[in-house]
Amino acid sequence: MAIQLKDLVEPKTTAILCMEMQRGIVGDMSPIPQLVDAVRAGNVPAHIAELMAAARAAGAQVVYCNALKRRDRKGSLPNAPMLARSFKNSEHGIEGTPSAENLPEITPKPEDFVTGRYHGMSPFTGTSLDAALRAMGIKTVIATGVSLNVGIVGMAIEAVGLGYNVVIARDCVAGLPASHAESMLQNTLPVLGAVVSSADIKSAWTV
Repeated sequence: MAIQLKDLVEPKTTAILCMEMQRGIVGDMSPIPQLVDAVRAGNVPAHIAELMAAARAAGAQVVYCNALKRRDRKGSLPNAPMLARSFKNSEHGIEGTPSAENLPEITPKPEDFVTGRYHGMSPFTGTSLDAALRAMGIKTVIATGVSLNVGIVGMAIEAVGLGYNVVIARDCVAGLPASHAESMLQNTLPVLGAVVSSADIKSAWTV
């Protein structure tokens, strides 16, 4: 019998993973205006903020998975077209600069956990994220953020491979173009985890 959502997202063992909701990626300093438009069209920041608030109230963990670079670029490689594009802007994603900050509406709270990665396009490989989640007793991760093209899919695949249950909050993610993003939600992500709305998750926390 399939596990019920309320059991899957038991607050004490669940973490929201917020992927790259940063000013230099989906905000006022982004070099990808189409992605900014997609995020805003779906009201994604507001949905994530509301889900995070519900998570904190229920006792679930909020985790930010941010993409960063050192100013000297040590530890970072332009070994994919998207990464190479970001290297062309000397200020893009540099830690400690406005570009690396999270969007104002989803700024981390003291009880949240913030991770950063300096390489690649997904949050687990070569980072401390897995160890941190295990130390917090996390068994289920809720994927939010960008993008459905690469990052969210990579997050889900890596999480499954590491033994986590995966939930994708469909109104808390975005990708390009809209038709491809919807196809990912309908055809790819359902084989990796439960694709549900943030309202469904919030309802599960209030039962």
